[in-house]
Amino acid sequence: MKLRTPSFLLFSLSLIVFPAFAQKKKGESPKDEPVWNVNAPSGPSKSHSFNLEEGTWMNLDVSPDGTQITFDLLGDVYIMPSTGGEARCLRSGIAFEVQPRFSPDGKSICFTSDAGGGDNIWVMDLQGQNSRQITKEDYRLLNNAIWTPDGSYIIARKHFTSTRSAGAGELWMYSTQGGSGMQLTKRKNDQQDLGEPFISNNGRYVYFSEDVYPGGYFQYNKDPNSLIYAIKKLDRETGAITNVTAGPGGAVRPVLSHSNQHLAFVKRVRNKSVLFIRE
Repeated sequence: MKLRTPSFLLFSLSLIVFPAFAQKKKGESPKDEPVWNVNAPSGPSKSHSFNLEEGTWMNLDVSPDGTQITFDLLGDVYIMPSTGGEARCLRSGIAFEVQPRFSPDGKSICFTSDAGGGDNIWVMDLQGQNSRQITKEDYRLLNNAIWTPDGSYIIARKHFTSTRSAGAGELWMYSTQGGSGMQLTKRKNDQQDLGEPFISNNGRYVYFSEDVYPGGYFQYNKDPNSLIYAIKKLDRETGAITNVTAGPGGAVRPVLSHSNQHLAFVKRVRNKSVLFIRE
């Protein structure tokens, strides 16, 4: 007959015995803990290869000269000719890397990566080399990065949460040389989101989408044909924030034309998401 020790007794014994093993001898120096690397799995792993002609939940950007497209797929970053053809992988591996954006001079790409342990903004060249981490947040993580027109700064959404993971966002601006960043917008609470920045050619106006649904907190059971998100505009010179477009079906994903004369965005129309363009 086998005897079993009750689980609660094992737990109690561990509380008593473990500290004795954990104590260091007098004068003993602490051992250096191994550096954790996202791309170096500590356990068993497998590699996979695949050929695809389409994807979903992808983010893409077109190069300033219009000849190339960069996009993400399954947490990796690719680049390909805008005329079509085979895509070349720039960043692959275990780290989850998304939302690539060409720099104004077309020589670099910024992207969101958790290679440093949490979502931060990184930059690399068009060959996927010389990557470096721009932001160093370890709690309020970042995404949705865009470049300022002079290529010297990056604006990104910083994620804030309280008692739930579906939190709110603030826009922050960071020098490409690093630093703690400068706050551009302030969240109104910890549950209604703000993000998807896009900047005008002269760098003065930053467009973004914001959850303006009544109630002041996140809800799953919203009416998609009413107003949930609205597109707003921040004047970086005055600090003023004004409404740009909203109405039934809301408005998200603002993108300006190269001339700054037209705004493209997505609106809900009954059971479909529809692309709109307005002056």
